[in-house]
Amino acid sequence: LEPVLKKLTFSINSREKIGIVGRTGAGKSSLVLSIFRLLEPIEGFIEIDGINTNNLRLFDLRSNLSIIPQDAQCIEGTIRYNLDPLNEYNDEEIWESLRMSKLDEHIKNMSIEQNLQNEPLNCLISESGSNLSVGQRQLICLARVLLKTQQKSKILILDEATSSIDSETDSVIQRTIREKCNHLTIITIAHRLNTILDNDRILVLDRGEIAEFDSPAKLLSNEESMFYKMCVDGGYIPK
Repeated sequence: LEPVLKKLTFSINSREKIGIVGRTGAGKSSLVLSIFRLLEPIEGFIEIDGINTNNLRLFDLRSNLSIIPQDAQCIEGTIRYNLDPLNEYNDEEIWESLRMSKLDEHIKNMSIEQNLQNEPLNCLISESGSNLSVGQRQLICLARVLLKTQQKSKILILDEATSSIDSETDSVIQRTIREKCNHLTIITIAHRLNTILDNDRILVLDRGEIAEFDSPAKLLSNEESMFYKMCVDGGYIPK
């Protein structure tokens, strides 16, 4: 088959907020998979801080990247294990990430239900997070990312992270990312276009190629741009 991504060449600055949009099949998710090297390139390469990621060990690459995926996953085990499986952080750091994710009260309530008031971080999450709502699983994922980005990761990728959750949880995630993640480079694959209108630049993909790459204001000032037409179709701009 033909490559999904073709001759993409662009640069992202440190701490820049980039939104990626495009029709179904444009190559948005393939780009994310390429950054994590879940898909290896046929040709070309991706550089981070001047380092060709093809030359890195997968552990070194992925441990320095963070992602909140569209389908948030939890592991059967404790809250602590879900957030810190390698036991790298202390209790206070874990609680701070839970507070920032607005999950601390829910975890305390879980500890009462499971009779673990003295050890709330040892509350058990069922297989696939079945004893949590979809929104709560997404917030666990957010807490995991916030914990990791305190020390290690400086790049955060949001892969349509809020497309399947309620608007209240969506607003918690968006507000927390804006307030607590200013030190990160953030790449957002957008499901709701309004979540990226305040980004620094918008990358519009079309059939695996770059159609547009500019600031939202510049793209919206051109009524012939693909991004403008997508906003009209989505009801964000009146026809």
